[in-house]
Amino acid sequence: MLGMGTIAKKVFGTPNDRKVKATRKIVAQINALEPEFQALSDEEIIARTRTLQERAQNGESLDALLPEAFANCREGARRALGLRAFDVQLLGGIFLHEGNIAEMKTGEGKTLMSTLPAYLNALAGKGVHVVTVNDYLAKRDAEWMGKVFAQLGMTTGVVYPQQPEAEKQAAYAADITYATNNELGFDYLRDNMRANKSDMAQRGHFFAIVDEVDSILIDEARTPLVISGPSEDRSDLYIKVNELIPQVREEHYTLDEKTRNVTFTDEGNEFLEEILHEAGLLDAEQSLYDPESVTLVHHVNQGLRAHKLFLKDTQYIVRNNEVVLIDEFTGRMMAGRRLGDGLHQAIEAKEGCQIQPENVTLASVTFQNYFRLYNTLSGMTGTAATEAEEFASIYGLGVIEVPTNKPIARVDEHDQIYRTAQEKFGAVVISIKEANAKGQPVLVGTTSIEKSEMLSQLLTKEGIAHNVLNARQHEQEAQIVADAGKLGQVTIATNMAGRGTDIQLGGNVEMRVLQAMADPPDADPAETRARIEAEVAEEKQKVLDAGGLFVLATERHESRRIDNQLRGRSGRQGDPGRSSFFLSLDDDLMRIFGSERLEKVLSTLGMKEGEAIVHPWVNKSLEKAQAKVEGRNFDIRKQLLKFDDVMNDQRKAVFEQRLEIMEAEDISEVARDMRHEVIDDLIDLHMPPRSYSEQWDTEALNADITAHLNIDMPVKDWAEEDGVDQDVMRERIVKAADEYMAAKAAQFGPDAMRTIEKQVLLQTIDSKWREHLLMLEQLRSVVGFRGYAQRDPLNEYKTEGFQLFASMLDSLRAEVTKILSTIRPRTEEEQKALIAQLMAQQAAQQAAASGNAPAEAADGAEAAAPDFNENDQSTWGNPSRNDKCPCGSGKKFKHCHGRI
Repeated sequence: MLGMGTIAKKVFGTPNDRKVKATRKIVAQINALEPEFQALSDEEIIARTRTLQERAQNGESLDALLPEAFANCREGARRALGLRAFDVQLLGGIFLHEGNIAEMKTGEGKTLMSTLPAYLNALAGKGVHVVTVNDYLAKRDAEWMGKVFAQLGMTTGVVYPQQPEAEKQAAYAADITYATNNELGFDYLRDNMRANKSDMAQRGHFFAIVDEVDSILIDEARTPLVISGPSEDRSDLYIKVNELIPQVREEHYTLDEKTRNVTFTDEGNEFLEEILHEAGLLDAEQSLYDPESVTLVHHVNQGLRAHKLFLKDTQYIVRNNEVVLIDEFTGRMMAGRRLGDGLHQAIEAKEGCQIQPENVTLASVTFQNYFRLYNTLSGMTGTAATEAEEFASIYGLGVIEVPTNKPIARVDEHDQIYRTAQEKFGAVVISIKEANAKGQPVLVGTTSIEKSEMLSQLLTKEGIAHNVLNARQHEQEAQIVADAGKLGQVTIATNMAGRGTDIQLGGNVEMRVLQAMADPPDADPAETRARIEAEVAEEKQKVLDAGGLFVLATERHESRRIDNQLRGRSGRQGDPGRSSFFLSLDDDLMRIFGSERLEKVLSTLGMKEGEAIVHPWVNKSLEKAQAKVEGRNFDIRKQLLKFDDVMNDQRKAVFEQRLEIMEAEDISEVARDMRHEVIDDLIDLHMPPRSYSEQWDTEALNADITAHLNIDMPVKDWAEEDGVDQDVMRERIVKAADEYMAAKAAQFGPDAMRTIEKQVLLQTIDSKWREHLLMLEQLRSVVGFRGYAQRDPLNEYKTEGFQLFASMLDSLRAEVTKILSTIRPRTEEEQKALIAQLMAQQAAQQAAASGNAPAEAADGAEAAAPDFNENDQSTWGNPSRNDKCPCGSGKKFKHCHGRI
């Protein structure tokens, strides 16, 4: 019997159906304009863009311009690429413009669809960002879709790592900019560390389209982006601790695979103390519970995690003597991404790689808070419905399913469950053999590199030719994916999320044309294309007759979306196909989250070896297990965001303040206000309100004024005069300080003084913000323990974080005032000495370049102080600001390691 909800949906349609139906009216308007735009010449299409830009910038709403803009863009794409957007692509484009996620199945043309809202929003002249999951796709899409935008008279830019600054600024200045989420986030942080506004690359956050939105805004959102600098090198300690971890036995620790956590037991702690005493890492009278042991305990814990939780070829690979992390969702290498808190160093020690120094945070932001900066955010993917709640609650994004252009003809079979992994892989090989015998292309999905290579060996034994795509072969990625739909092709791949290249039955025409054109340069392009199109069409028919692409998964992933992404590779644009999942009770998901009842059921049924259980109930229970894991991961991300929100308000305040300072011509008022507040604080400290003159500490006040303002004032004498109270003292000190700074400004000259004030203020803000981030990190690591005292860790973090921020601002004012008060112009002798030093350095460099000088004199350097250690300030001695730097650079201390 049907429930009321089901009956209501049948009568009124789902909210999604109603939304699609309402938007079809706008699609009809766009289609009605098509003949008008087809009649335009190429020049008239560009002229139409200019007219639309004028209207948008004169205040006409983008919604009102939408039908004309979409019609113009569709015509531009038809001329530039020979591709005419389907009605469903127009629908998806409208949903993106409205700030939604358009869920479109694989092969429905998301890349082309994104040009429509990107073009419309670029008319406003504020820049549009199209976000991709990797640099290859950013460059490919910018080049490919750039032809459409060029046809329309718009400019396209692409941002990539290690890009020259001028090129990066030009890319952001373009109408439409393609970039990865990582580069956008890092550029935002870098921009907010610049000294001049002209050096900033990004020009605002107006409209963004995020491709593979679930992968970027959900899967990658667990880890914040961090820009960091090197700290003290502790390589020896990591290596020594790493040598001890293999001695740890199973009874010494507890491993929780659900939460991916590992901790020492009481027995383990006793054993640790013993072996650390023996190794000389822990003093004889010291225990692990002493405050002095905190660093050592941290290293030991990270060593244990590196050995028990992080597996080679699953979470990371070793390449060129480097530990490179693997993205668990896309199976790609994440070059340059490192685990924090010393964990990456512990893995490097485990693998015998060179240990890079730990880093300290200079700036950080989460993807959630970065993408919430945009006025309008939108996204597209094949799989978002399962995460609709998270998109709505964190980003305010709705998920709308866009109908497919043609009905889906793929057959999704029920899961097959075997008792052991060995039986499962035996069945997988038989299934691949059967499909391969009739020429049906097979795409095999695995969850790790190790499993993909093990399956590859099994297929090689059986004599089945195949390709393997995992993080080791990422350079050939596009080619392997493009070939996966060929007749009789077998492809083993780890996690197909966001591959960005379509699997087309019979082969990918564009890829083959590019290859063919690269070989004989004198061939006629039109003839070559026609020949290849005919060959691919013939092969495609054979593949269709064999049943289309067969997607065979060897395990279920923690997230239903990843499974759906793999399934969605088959049956594009109405093609036939089938998908099947082969599982075993040994699989991670089954072992960790599957119920023990399932094993009992299999035993009761008396299954023979090699037999599978296939039942819809099993599918349901597995989906429930996946939903549980997804819910837990959502909670982790939500918690990360709640803590980052506290820092985000502070980050915004600091970044806005920096921007105001950079934009201001003259910040002397800001510097003066800071100076006056410092004077107020000093008077309140040493001459408290409503106190008698006998209670004033005038000596301490005089000492502090000398230290902060660099002026010696007769404070004691003033205090003894009749009728002098706090207000009179404040006025006199303020007047003296203002006169002193006015005289200093006259010495430097007004322009030089303004520049000095700006640079001092920016540099001090940056150094104080860095210290503050470190304090917040340390607060975050200890605040969790407040829960044991029945206090909410988040509230504690908010309260103390605010107090830390307030004290940071106080210390910022004091520091800026002190530096500006003590700074002075160089004397003529000092300037001559500096010029002589620079000339000597130049001469030494020229001599070194021509090979006439010993290497150590190459840059005018001297020998460093014997015990000088860059990371330990206690080894620097106590040089004055004009002394030579103890590092041996030959520069003055204030221009080198003593630089403010």
